[in-house]
Amino acid sequence: MGARRKIKVQCLEPETAWELFQDKVGDETLNSHPDIPNLAKQVAERCGGLPLALITIGRAMACKTTIEEWNYAIEMLKRCALPKMKNEVFPLLKFSYDNLPNATMKCCFLYCCLYPEDYCIPKKRLVEYWFCEGLLDKFDRINEAQMQGGDIISSLLNACLLERDGEDCVKMHDVIRDMALWITRKFEATEDKFFVKAGAQLFEEPDVKAWKRVKRMSVMKNEIQLLKETPKLPNLRTLFLSNNNLKVISDGFFQFIPHLTVLDLSENCYLRALPKGSSQLVSLECIDLSWTGISELPMELNSLTKLKMLDLSYMSDLENIPQYLVSSFSKLQIFRLWFKRLLLQNKDYPNEDNVLNEGNEKLVEELKGLKRLNIVSTPVKSMFCLERFLSFDLFRRRTQALQLIDFREPEMFDVLCLQNLERLETLQFLDGGIMEIKMEKLSTWVSSSTNSTSCFHALSTVQVFHCKKLRDMTWLILAPNLRNLDIKGCYEMEAILSEEKLGEIAGVIGISYPKPFLKLETLDLRHLPKLKSIHRDALPFPCLKHILIKYCEELKKLPLNSDSAKGNLLSIKGSKDWWARVEWENEVTRDAFLPSFKLLY
Repeated sequence: MGARRKIKVQCLEPETAWELFQDKVGDETLNSHPDIPNLAKQVAERCGGLPLALITIGRAMACKTTIEEWNYAIEMLKRCALPKMKNEVFPLLKFSYDNLPNATMKCCFLYCCLYPEDYCIPKKRLVEYWFCEGLLDKFDRINEAQMQGGDIISSLLNACLLERDGEDCVKMHDVIRDMALWITRKFEATEDKFFVKAGAQLFEEPDVKAWKRVKRMSVMKNEIQLLKETPKLPNLRTLFLSNNNLKVISDGFFQFIPHLTVLDLSENCYLRALPKGSSQLVSLECIDLSWTGISELPMELNSLTKLKMLDLSYMSDLENIPQYLVSSFSKLQIFRLWFKRLLLQNKDYPNEDNVLNEGNEKLVEELKGLKRLNIVSTPVKSMFCLERFLSFDLFRRRTQALQLIDFREPEMFDVLCLQNLERLETLQFLDGGIMEIKMEKLSTWVSSSTNSTSCFHALSTVQVFHCKKLRDMTWLILAPNLRNLDIKGCYEMEAILSEEKLGEIAGVIGISYPKPFLKLETLDLRHLPKLKSIHRDALPFPCLKHILIKYCEELKKLPLNSDSAKGNLLSIKGSKDWWARVEWENEVTRDAFLPSFKLLY
């Protein structure tokens, strides 16, 4: 209608939602038994502030005067089977689903109900799964498909079928998720049968007889320890087993699942090995093993010739990747290997056929032969390996995250050697002996650059862990879009941005440098006993949401004034003793940030 302003009508806040629900239920029913008000609150909470659900369910419960009836309603709502919800609420909400412009968008929406209630769904991972599933059929490369996936997420947000959860995640409203599950049962059963028991407190695998027609299955976020059956699942394409307590998967479990495309085993830290039958998953295009306890990848996985995505992040026990395994995945587009801590070479794997030996040179050699590679996250363990890595155009254009581990030489690291990594979003220094991160080639870079104030435009996250000699992080002035800064265990660090070095940079650039940290959202500083300064002056911090300070006893002043983070709901976490020692510019500033402080236990 050409409205000048569009205002999104949000769901009701808890207090207002409870008032509306009470009004529809009525005092007579609420007072009919002393336990009913508490039970009624549980029912109201299940409606998630959605007025349509609150009104419909409130009216339906107005004649229910026994605690048995209310307990039954709560149980039915957990199973999203309350008649009023199915017959009155869901059909009205389905109008938004029906008006999605195409089948692709509808499939992508329904895919989101595989995740548990209130789950923070990472947007990038969601799009990667859609891509591997073949739902994003306009593009055959992930970097292009991400544009289509981003557009679909925006459309689902605009239709209020998804909600924002920070910058990088989305989530489904509880009632919308129940509606999506209802759709999969009532309307999509013949084409795309779902089996969803995510977050259902399961201790054993569900009865495999119920799986036969299933195409997408999620039993993530449960307490399942053993998968002992040999299910016959001719139609299964998606299997979410993440966030369980899996210890053993029987060797025959994957024997009769010929079309499995996406397998998520992440966050099963007790899972020590893949079953022998994993090699039979010849249709697999995506496997996520992150945060598992698996120590070795079997060479038999080279039969997974269709694999497009392999995630080996945070596998703290991973000690062996056989040589030539990674290079056998000729269609691989997404590769992630990321360590939580420094892994010492295990004596059980002394052979030369392990790509994790030495400085990862063999891994780099195998990756550079994968012509379809689009997203790379990898550790590098030596300066020699880094120089080799940076010499290949593939890595300069495709590296999304880089982890520099155990750098002992040189002690002076020139960060500008990384400036040509044009898509670098995450950079981590781990267990290094680096004393100084310098910008030796700054003059050369300025003379050849069109933008003389920054070069790390894509960089959004920097983490520095246990670089015990490092004194400052002044080079961050060249990362204008930095959102997350996390520094821990750097015992010699005296300043985040050194006043002396900022002056040197301004002298080289020839102009005053811009205000730093204009996009910063989180600042996490821990175990920095010599840290005295973050920045010499107060900064505006227009996007800052979280500050966490722990064991930084010398940090007595924060770069904040009464205008910093104005309008933000800023959270500052620290110890009571540290907070008492903070020195403020004036009382107005202190009073402004007093409500922001939260005690860190």
